[in-house]
Amino acid sequence: MNILLLGSGGREHAIAWKIAQSPKVDKVFIAPGNAGTALVGTNVDIKADDFAAIKDFALANQVNM
Repeated sequence: MNILLLGSGGREHAIAWKIAQSPKVDKVFIAPGNAGTALVGTNVDIKADDFAAIKDFALANQVNM
């Protein structure tokens, strides 16, 4: 399962860290992310309120959640 998490703060880092531990998760993308989230997933240079870009990214990368 591929997951896209929106945000760039400490809360998003903690959520991404825990999600990445699941054996059901293949990839964790974080948009826009931060230095800490880059250690547990892939940061994506998309603003959290750029809905068109989020849609395009989700479709192109087979994001499930």
